[in-house]
Amino acid sequence: MDKKYRVLIAEDQHLLRGGLCTMVSSLPDYMVAGEATDGLEACCLAGTLLPDLILMDLSMPCMNGIEAIAVIKRQTPRIRIIALTIHSSDEHVRASLAAGADGYVIKDASFEELVNEMRLVMQGKRNPAFDAHRLRSVAHELLPGVGQPTQIWNTLTGRERTVLRLVAEGHTNRQVGEQLQLSPKTIEKHRASLMRKLGVTNVTGLVRIALDMGVLTLPSHTDEFNGFL
Repeated sequence: MDKKYRVLIAEDQHLLRGGLCTMVSSLPDYMVAGEATDGLEACCLAGTLLPDLILMDLSMPCMNGIEAIAVIKRQTPRIRIIALTIHSSDEHVRASLAAGADGYVIKDASFEELVNEMRLVMQGKRNPAFDAHRLRSVAHELLPGVGQPTQIWNTLTGRERTVLRLVAEGHTNRQVGEQLQLSPKTIEKHRASLMRKLGVTNVTGLVRIALDMGVLTLPSHTDEFNGFL
């Protein structure tokens, strides 16, 4: 028997949640593993059920979907998450990405569009439209007037670049501090500065932006900003 992907559906509105459960259950390669009515319950069930995929409403009580995505991705990164929302603004897309969402679907989309997004996400791919939206957010919303990763890179000091590289590689504050011979508290200050400049609010978002920028392949120095190094 072929493997079925286990799906957790987090939606506070009973009718919508029931409809999603019915539709997901009708798919031959998916099954509903559980239901959550708020973000906090979604976090708890994610830890106990360990689903393959979560369909996460962004507007829920107790803990909103953005916060829940960030918590779940920090605790169990392998779980794929698709954000479900009535909003299509850059702000909401950016917040979902920063939290760690793997996909993004507007609630007035067709069920076929949702299924397509689910399949892309479970294959480790991204919807081209979602990627285009993400790139616009990085280039125009995070740093207005800056359009290329190398230009964003150039706005950072030499120390910030080094810290960003190490964070993107998965090092903790202590490990980064040991490599740079600095205290974890100093590294935390550099990391806070990076999050402020890049417009993200947590380490998950910082790592995602860093990887999207391709920091592991960008040069360590640029002539224009040598004075800041």
